[in-house]
Amino acid sequence: MCREEMLAVWAGCSEYTRNSFRITTSKPLPIKTYQVKFRISLAVKSSLCMPRTLSTSDMVTPGSLGPPPPEPTDGEQAGQPLLDGAPSSASLDALIEQLVPKADYYPEKAYIFTFLLSSRLFIEPRELLARVCHLCIEQQQLDKPVLDKAQVRKFGPKLLQLLAEWTETFPRDFQEESTISHLKDVVGRIAPCDEAYRRRMHQLLQALHQKLAALGQGPESLLGTDKPVSYRNKPPASIHRELLNICSDPYTLAQQLTHVELERLRHIGPEEFVQAFVNKDPLASTKPCFSDKTNNLEAYVKWFNRLCYLVATEICMPAKKKQRAQVIEFFIDVARECFNIGNFNSLMAIISGMNMSPVSRLKKTWAKVKTAKFFILEHQMDPTGNFCNYRTALRGAAHRSLTAHSSREKIVIPFFSLLIKDIYFLNEGCANRLPNGHVNFEKFLELAKQVGEFITWKQVECPFEQDPSITHYLHTAPIFSEDGLYLASYESESPENQTEKERWKSLRPMIRLHFCIPWKLDAVM
Repeated sequence: MCREEMLAVWAGCSEYTRNSFRITTSKPLPIKTYQVKFRISLAVKSSLCMPRTLSTSDMVTPGSLGPPPPEPTDGEQAGQPLLDGAPSSASLDALIEQLVPKADYYPEKAYIFTFLLSSRLFIEPRELLARVCHLCIEQQQLDKPVLDKAQVRKFGPKLLQLLAEWTETFPRDFQEESTISHLKDVVGRIAPCDEAYRRRMHQLLQALHQKLAALGQGPESLLGTDKPVSYRNKPPASIHRELLNICSDPYTLAQQLTHVELERLRHIGPEEFVQAFVNKDPLASTKPCFSDKTNNLEAYVKWFNRLCYLVATEICMPAKKKQRAQVIEFFIDVARECFNIGNFNSLMAIISGMNMSPVSRLKKTWAKVKTAKFFILEHQMDPTGNFCNYRTALRGAAHRSLTAHSSREKIVIPFFSLLIKDIYFLNEGCANRLPNGHVNFEKFLELAKQVGEFITWKQVECPFEQDPSITHYLHTAPIFSEDGLYLASYESESPENQTEKERWKSLRPMIRLHFCIPWKLDAVM
């Protein structure tokens, strides 16, 4: 995924959607929201909106959520250690050395996650593992014929703990057989001191294989090119069924959308956020550290696009404006339920779909819609102030998740395109290396904070029972192309101005309305 594509992602995944935001100045009405106020601290670097650098207390690792960042004190100075024993910058060799456990030392969990996440910008994971194993063997003298059993028994559990954290958080780093060989070799050297090490290694490898097998069934295989199918008019009922006939309850649809979101999020690895923006390290070899490995991330962005167009298609499909108004009001209620659940990604997709020009131009239809609730939702997702309203609601949802008394209160699904934008600007605004060649570890602490928070949220189990008929419809229902949406819109309400008339005239010769056959999702059903 190139930089230009990523910039399009944060703004709604397409220029068409990006230009369709409608910002209302209407005073928002009270709605169920999270009653927690947070202070968002942003710094500006190189004309880019950049999050503030983290201190130790801000660090987030998978499984934990940190508090909102406090304001820096006068005593804070650049270059101070951000984690115990971890400098704000250091050579790659020094950072690798700090990752290696010893009999009397184990790196902080936050350091492990941060370094394993960011190190792939400078060294391939398999090469990093080989170096870690070599250092372990060298420092603990595991290549000697006689081992110091007392020393090994202090070191062994720490080594296994590091390997467990690595394989659990970054399982795709171990897809190559050579990496498994490194694991077996180093653990095989300490196993004579305690057979429990060998059993623990066997359990670790079993869990790794199961995790890789589950990830192999993910949406990365669903990225095939959409195939257009043409119809002279609107598709026959045997091809297209309206969503309201499948699900007429907004809360139920919001639950099913949340089910789809969490299922897709589950397959996105933390390393994909780094790999999406990888540049060749100037101090590395001529080859980049890895090829493109962001299929799951791209599939999730594609799902957002599909939901936008599905909403617009469902609205433009009915022939009567009363029916179209009912569909709009239905989606407004669905969006509201998504907000209350904490599913901000589906919420934004629905709002974006309703703000597409072919939908927003239907003035006679909108005249029959009670728009107060829609304006409230638009206010919550208003991009003004770098999405300040949304960010406040997101922190409220994160706080609710931390103090949850039920599994439903744990759900936090962020507006994914904005998360990508934040990470993109963080990457572009700060160098990976300092002028002296040291790794800018301070930058990667902030990256780990953002990605770690996301990893925590995506691990939440969906509390809603899946309805296969609804999720199948969401995945497979035909959707209009951009031209198809305009044609359907003009059929419903005639063009009013010269621009619309000219567009209508250009589209009439190709009166066939274009649909996109969606991906086949049997693999994740």
